[in-house]
Amino acid sequence: MEPVTLTTDRLLLRTVGPQDTDAVYAAAQDPEIQRWTTVPSPYHYEHAQSFTGQLVPEGWADGSMFTFGLFLPGGDLVGMLGITMRSLGEAEIGYWCTKEHRGNGYVTEAARAAARWAFTDVAVDRLEWRAEVGNHASRAVAERLGFTLEGTLRSALNNNGVRRDCWVGSLLPSDLELPSTAPYLPAPARSAADPSAAARSASGRSASGRSAADRSAADRSAAGRSAADR
Repeated sequence: MEPVTLTTDRLLLRTVGPQDTDAVYAAAQDPEIQRWTTVPSPYHYEHAQSFTGQLVPEGWADGSMFTFGLFLPGGDLVGMLGITMRSLGEAEIGYWCTKEHRGNGYVTEAARAAARWAFTDVAVDRLEWRAEVGNHASRAVAERLGFTLEGTLRSALNNNGVRRDCWVGSLLPSDLELPSTAPYLPAPARSAADPSAAARSASGRSASGRSAADRSAADRSAAGRSAADR
C-alpha cells in the first residue's frame, strides 16, 4: 500500500522518512517513552535511521504496519502512531507523544482519525490496544477514544527483555457508528440473576435430591413389577 496522509483539526498525519530521523531520535531520548513503549533503550541514532529508512516504508509496502508521524502545521513532530495488522480484520494500535506536547489531546485526536481510517479503508473489524499495567497516560487515551477495557494479560509484553503484564482493550467500528466488514454476533449478555441458569441449577439440584431418596423406592417398585411379571 502507498502511504496515506490524514488530517485533523490541528494535525497532519503522514508517514516518516529519512528527513524525520533527527526529530524521531530526539523525541525517543525521553525516559518515559523508553520506559513505557517497546523502543530500544538506550535509543541510538542508528535505531532512528532504521525506523525511518527501513521499518516504516517496509510496513507500508507490505501492508503489515501503518506508521504515522503526528505533525503540527508548522512541521513540529508531536508524536508517533502505528497500526499493526495481527490477523484478518484485526489490528493493534500503539502511540507515543513527545514530552513537550503532552496534555494537549493530540494523540487522542490523531488516534481517532487513524481508527476511522483503519475501519473504513483497511477492513479492520477489531482494533486492539495494549499497554503495560501502570501506563495510565496510554490508558487515558484509550478510554477517551471509547475502547472497551477487557482485562489484564499476564506476561503479554516484552519490554527490553523483561516480560510484563498488560492491559488490553478493543475498539469496534460500531463504537464509532461505522459498519463492520464482516458480520458481528456478540455473545448474549449474562446477568447474575439469569433465569435460565437458575432453572438449570434448580433442575440439577432436584434431580440430585430425588436420586438419594427415591432411587430405593423406584428400585423396589421395579423389583415388585418384575416379581409379579414372573
